[in-house]
Amino acid sequence: MATQEQVLDALRKVKFPGLSRDIVSFGFVQDVRVEGGAVSFTIRFQTENPAVGATLGRDAEAAVKALPDVTSVQVQLDVAPRQQMQAAPAHGEQGILEGVKYKIAVASGKGGVGKSTVSTNLALALRSLGYTVGLLDADIYGPSQQMMLGIAGHPQIDEVDEKIMPMENHGVKTMSLGLITDPDTPVIWRGPMVMKALDQFLTDVKWGDLDFMIIDLPPGTGDAQLTMTQKVPLTGAVVVTTPQDVALIDARKGLAMFRKVNVPVLGIIENMSYYICRHCGEREEIFGHGGGRKTADMLNVPFLGEVPLDPRVVVGGDSGEPIVVLEPTSPAALAFQELARRVVDQVENGTEGQTGRPDGQQHHHHHHAHDHTH
Repeated sequence: MATQEQVLDALRKVKFPGLSRDIVSFGFVQDVRVEGGAVSFTIRFQTENPAVGATLGRDAEAAVKALPDVTSVQVQLDVAPRQQMQAAPAHGEQGILEGVKYKIAVASGKGGVGKSTVSTNLALALRSLGYTVGLLDADIYGPSQQMMLGIAGHPQIDEVDEKIMPMENHGVKTMSLGLITDPDTPVIWRGPMVMKALDQFLTDVKWGDLDFMIIDLPPGTGDAQLTMTQKVPLTGAVVVTTPQDVALIDARKGLAMFRKVNVPVLGIIENMSYYICRHCGEREEIFGHGGGRKTADMLNVPFLGEVPLDPRVVVGGDSGEPIVVLEPTSPAALAFQELARRVVDQVENGTEGQTGRPDGQQHHHHHHAHDHTH
């Protein structure tokens, strides 16, 4: 007789279309029952693409049927469109961020890992690939994006529909609490007020049509993060860590949070990964080596790259000229560009359910993306 373990092992061979991870490690397989030769289980996840459900159902059924002693397989597909998690928008309002194709959260298990720097530079690197990009600073307690992008002043209100116009610099549209509150007053808000502010950023800001929205989440894995991940139909998440082992334990918490709300983790990026000496060009592993990659392997998520520790990253963030703009050929900027390419690769090949290596497709996408900017 087959065991539950065997059934799960068989299902680990079923990959989510276009992503390198299987449906078990995503946490999509639930309620596995084995009664004699009859096996039943549920595959539960959210997607914008109903065809994915059918494909996964077929593949999962075939994988389990192939086990010896299995006579029948019942697959229950519970595939909800992402939007259904929210109440339906009232009187002709738009759904949340409807004009945005890919919504990517940038998260970290704890503060101090440079998550906002990664968000800003990822947004700018995507922009340099020719995509239209927005950056939503959801880090309520330490909103820093307006400073990093070098934006001063307050956002305008569009008179016609009374929506807030996002501010823009370096070609990226952004909205941050730092643009509304006085920089000198600390934000001491209670939970419900925080959620109200975030709600407004999602529904009352005129984001328009964008290819990507990068959402800079507050550090940690508390209520604000969970609410955000449940409110926004996220395409995926990037978890930022540093090489020290403690940071990796925190990265695990971040991953667990996204699994809980069924958001695919696109991968881990290791920030402050190593230091390049200005005088001799040597690479120094100040905080130990390879922690991000180890964690990624251990947790079975893609590793999206290492960003070196470079004083120019910090200077650029403080002066409003992030490194991708300031020194596009520096190792740190190149690491962010690589991160952007990998994110594009994950979401484009993931959502279109292509398998194999769609190299031809990929290039075609890029040209296509460049077209609308020129």
